Amino acid sequence: MLLNMSENNCPLEERDRDRLPPIISHGLDRGPKLPFPSYGSFISTLNHKRESGSHSFSSPLLLPAVKVRELPPICPDVRQKHRISIDVLPPEVKARFISEPIIPIRTKTAKEFQDDVEKATISGDWKQVHEFYLTTFDSFLEVNAAFKKEANAPFNTIEDSGINIKFVNIVYDALLHTPADTQKSVLKGIINSLLREWKGPRTKDDLRAYFVLVQNPQYTSPATYVIYAHLLRQIAALAEADHHFLMHWFKKLPQKRFKQLVERLQLFITNRLFPSKPEELPPMAKCSWWIPSATKVLSLLNAANSISSSPIIPFSDFYNLTLDHIDFMEDYHTWQAHGNSNRFTFCQFPFILSTVVKKAIIQRDSEQQMISMARQTLVDKVSRRQRVDMSLLFLNIKVRRLQLVSDSLDEVTLSRKRADLKKKLKVTFVGEAGLDMGGLTKEWFLLLIRQIFHTDYGMFTYVKESQYHWFSSWKCDNYSEFRLVGALMGLAVYNSITLDIRFPPCVYKKLLTPPIMPCELDSPVGMATLTLDDLQQIMPDLAHGLGELLSYEGNVEEDFYTTFQVFQEELGVVKSYNLKPAGDKIPVTNLNRKEYVQLYIDFLLNKAIYRQFAAFYQGFHSVCSSNALMLLRPEEVEILVCGSANLDMSSLQRVVQYEGYSKTDATIRAFWDVVLAFPLELQKKLLHFTTGSDRVPVGGMADLNFKISKIDVSTDWLPVSHTCFNQICLPPYKSKKELRQKLTIAISNSEGFGLE
Repeated sequence: MLLNMSENNCPLEERDRDRLPPIISHGLDRGPKLPFPSYGSFISTLNHKRESGSHSFSSPLLLPAVKVRELPPICPDVRQKHRISIDVLPPEVKARFISEPIIPIRTKTAKEFQDDVEKATISGDWKQVHEFYLTTFDSFLEVNAAFKKEANAPFNTIEDSGINIKFVNIVYDALLHTPADTQKSVLKGIINSLLREWKGPRTKDDLRAYFVLVQNPQYTSPATYVIYAHLLRQIAALAEADHHFLMHWFKKLPQKRFKQLVERLQLFITNRLFPSKPEELPPMAKCSWWIPSATKVLSLLNAANSISSSPIIPFSDFYNLTLDHIDFMEDYHTWQAHGNSNRFTFCQFPFILSTVVKKAIIQRDSEQQMISMARQTLVDKVSRRQRVDMSLLFLNIKVRRLQLVSDSLDEVTLSRKRADLKKKLKVTFVGEAGLDMGGLTKEWFLLLIRQIFHTDYGMFTYVKESQYHWFSSWKCDNYSEFRLVGALMGLAVYNSITLDIRFPPCVYKKLLTPPIMPCELDSPVGMATLTLDDLQQIMPDLAHGLGELLSYEGNVEEDFYTTFQVFQEELGVVKSYNLKPAGDKIPVTNLNRKEYVQLYIDFLLNKAIYRQFAAFYQGFHSVCSSNALMLLRPEEVEILVCGSANLDMSSLQRVVQYEGYSKTDATIRAFWDVVLAFPLELQKKLLHFTTGSDRVPVGGMADLNFKISKIDVSTDWLPVSHTCFNQICLPPYKSKKELRQKLTIAISNSEGFGLE
């Protein structure tokens, strides 16, 4: 551990560790905290040990004598009030309250520092480099002096932190290759910086110092976790306005550095939850604030990633897979009971929970509701001495193949069965023997989706340019079939069925607008705020035209001669719609063209299909009516319904099941040689051929139950698949060339489901 200070060269005792500043253990509340004098007590204790002569320090990391004046308790809320009251005053009055300290002038450049490091590496004399690190990290002022582009310039904007990021990266990259005493001197300086007394609210230079210090790569070692935790605690406790600045500054970091920040925070959380060597860390009871602090800082990085014009890293990089192994249902129930109060839960920060956890929460929440209802029904029947029918534990669907849509509509949308939609699904095809062990359920989904999404059916249009389905805008008196499609998507989530549905991403944004179905029947649903980027994903040609309109440098009114009226074809009839009152009389000009484009997008993606989507929304939420939906991103809803597009055939090879073959058979070895060498497009076709979808379930390849079976027929036959059971049947082909040829023909000419 850092600060190896005690009488007999043993680690710092618990009583010394306890003298660090007290942290409220139940979360990141903004209420009053205990007095800061504990900082002084900590320093005084260490100085007393050093001066007494009866104690020795085994580490060269010694804290200097610091005279600390005891301060009364400081309430962050009071600081915030001061900040607000000062911000509204004129500049000449502000100066009376806050006097910005003068930053020392440092002239060391990145090139000069690199030359110093190179000379030290060759000569072995690190004195000059050591002095640089010793000075730079001694205080927040020195951090600013070293890395601020102009020492005493304000840089009070979110767009520019004022920090020379390139120099920071050079200094930190070199740090890990310096002698141990230099690395310890940096940590010692950070301790001094964090322990200094504060006067009033944080300045922008303080924020800059936090911004630099949190990028220190030394925090990967548990030996530094005590320091790292206190740094994170101070950042987490900053005012919301300060967080806003940090969030935008983080957004400007290079992708590599940003990802390293996220990884260090995730490692810190993981090691605190499940330490490999618990003795290296303080007891959890004494540092229960560590994880809330780290998670709050991680949320700033997640916010920075979200507001970036394009994500810096994938949102899945914020998942902490360690949390798959905690009692997440207890966390969820605590969150339900206390909401976003001072009691910390991971559900307050859902970006950190993987899709596997969120799906499990949704399913278990539903199961608990159904178990409670079933138990009550059983009790009622027993009390009335009625025969108990175990079928009440399931959602039993009976359909005829020739009337598949109408029968399914009756079964799923009947009011008497709406209360059963969260039960385990069992499907029976009328006139056919057999029990549903999963195959009939999947077949029902596949056949129903195939029929409903066919363009001849008229519910959805297929946009060839984007390869997505979109809602038909025709008007009718009954939108129950759209409700059926929404219910099917919800049932697929609960029954772990991956659907081959091609909806654009904005559909899932609309499904979460709002995430919980309103109690009032007339409350609007699905009216998401969508942009030209959303339209681009569905109708790229139209979006391109609107983009040209926005960037046109000539006279829009004279050259385009367009009004706030649009035309749309519905069942062969062209109809006109005003985007705003009297829109047909309002010309589109250079001044109002942004309004025109936004109204047009809102019309196409929201208003023109409102009734269709409202029925679709109600169907989905009739099954997935859970607070757990508030934890989901739109992309995660899509993954729950349709699976993930990330294929890993090597993972599939490890979990595949064989029937009639073994993994050492020549045909199987040839099969995997061929498949692993396939381009991604053919791998997707293989998966679609075998399972009915080219996507992977939330739980990964292991959840596919993929099976390769032997079929004793002539090798002239093509491979055969049973999509209901995720099974492919291979004749015993004699050569790899023959297998590749026959397999490619089979997967490239199968009809599939859901697409033209």
